[in-house]
Amino acid sequence: PQAPREDKQAAYRADITYGTNNEYGFDYLRDNMVYEAGDRVQRGLNFAIVDEVDSILIDEARTPLIISGQAEDQTALYIAINKLIPHLSRQEGEADPRTGEGVIKPGDFTLDEKSHSIHLTEAGHENAEHLLSGAGLLPEGASLYDPANISLLHHLVTGLKAHHLYHRDQHYVNQAGEIVIVDEFTGRLMSGRRWSDGLHQAVEAKEGVAIQPENQTLASITFQNYFRLYGKLSGMTGTADTEAYEFQEIYGLETVVIPPNRVSKRTDQLDRVYKTTKEKYVAAIADIRECHERGQPVLVGTSSIENSELIAELLTAEKLPHEVLNAKQHAREADIIIQAGRPGAITIATNMAGRGTDIVLGGNLEKMVEAVEADASLDDAARARRVEAVKSQWQQDHEKVKSLGGLRIIATERHESRRIDNQLRGRSGRQGDPGSSRFYLSLDDSLMRIFAGDRVRAIMERLNMPEGEAIEAGIVTRSIESAQRKVEARNFDIRKQLLEYDDVSNDQRKVIY
Repeated sequence: PQAPREDKQAAYRADITYGTNNEYGFDYLRDNMVYEAGDRVQRGLNFAIVDEVDSILIDEARTPLIISGQAEDQTALYIAINKLIPHLSRQEGEADPRTGEGVIKPGDFTLDEKSHSIHLTEAGHENAEHLLSGAGLLPEGASLYDPANISLLHHLVTGLKAHHLYHRDQHYVNQAGEIVIVDEFTGRLMSGRRWSDGLHQAVEAKEGVAIQPENQTLASITFQNYFRLYGKLSGMTGTADTEAYEFQEIYGLETVVIPPNRVSKRTDQLDRVYKTTKEKYVAAIADIRECHERGQPVLVGTSSIENSELIAELLTAEKLPHEVLNAKQHAREADIIIQAGRPGAITIATNMAGRGTDIVLGGNLEKMVEAVEADASLDDAARARRVEAVKSQWQQDHEKVKSLGGLRIIATERHESRRIDNQLRGRSGRQGDPGSSRFYLSLDDSLMRIFAGDRVRAIMERLNMPEGEAIEAGIVTRSIESAQRKVEARNFDIRKQLLEYDDVSNDQRKVIY
């Protein structure tokens, strides 16, 4: 990103240019903001090969690339609105439009976790107007619905979203007084990226950190429209089959399944579903302990930083040694992954360890040898002896881990996307090695609660399940996968709608650019 223009021009003049999707997109936008043709860095967009193509063309398709400039400072407004949010309460239950019944506990706003939206109720409008008037933000007797006050309504709803839909250590982290977004698909920190429409400022107000000024958009493009500019487009990933329809529909790309080099020996066991989160964690910890005691390495998959830290606390209480890999520990990522396949290793990870991570059974020999060779305190003879010892020990560890069943994957929550779950499973049983995976779930998990809970709860109640007992059946696993398919279909509709909106801008963009 910081490379001088001449270096970028030289890189783009090469036959093959290797880089990140973000940088290509931003270079395209910047090229169309320069005054002189000679200042452009890119050549024509002819042929692209995209690695982890589903991550970039599908997961990131809802994120537009935006080049922005500063807009007017509204810090005081965000702080004032933030003080009012605790005075607005959530309504429980949804009113039937015909009868008005169905509200369990009246409140000022309704929250829809499925669509990630918040709406004020009638009582909420009145209460909000009263609070805003009291704070001197709304003239006495004025309505929030007046055209002049629409911006105020938007700020209020955004403040409610910041408090009730966006959670620390799940959607973002507070890093040295700066709010950094956590990528929901990769679990990594997205430094430099900010939510738009005032949401980032509302979260900053909620966390009590310095509020950065809002920006106005100078140029933007979605990944969908950027990559469709290439004459020829192709890509590769281990998890494209579930999205074959979208690749064909949006990008005109056919999906071809290439069989693995060596047949996978991994066994994917049926999901175990418990009534409560506590029961789920007790069962998962018991499985982890069992693996650790017999020397089998375990990778524990979690959906958020918060959950990874919770499991770490539970393992510490059980005196089980472990490593945690989440966005807060990204600097140690390489060291943690090197050790993750060693006998008895326990590694807790967010989605960070899910995509493109190679966990070698017995540990990463190449990296271990590199560490010995880099040790300046050894002479050549001692170094050679140490390398031989490391190789011999690795061979023993490798065979031991293979005989114990390879890497065990224990996941504590299903992701909205089946692909992300498949990526986690795919860390085990690589290159013909043995391996196994199991998902431990509860009816309190967000995916279960929002999309599949009622059906599974009904099955559990019919079977009269005692506490601590799990339901483990094909019908339950299929119900969960059906819920994931529903979410994927809804997300596809959102992406398609976004593309239709962006297509209007795209036609104008093409004319101007």
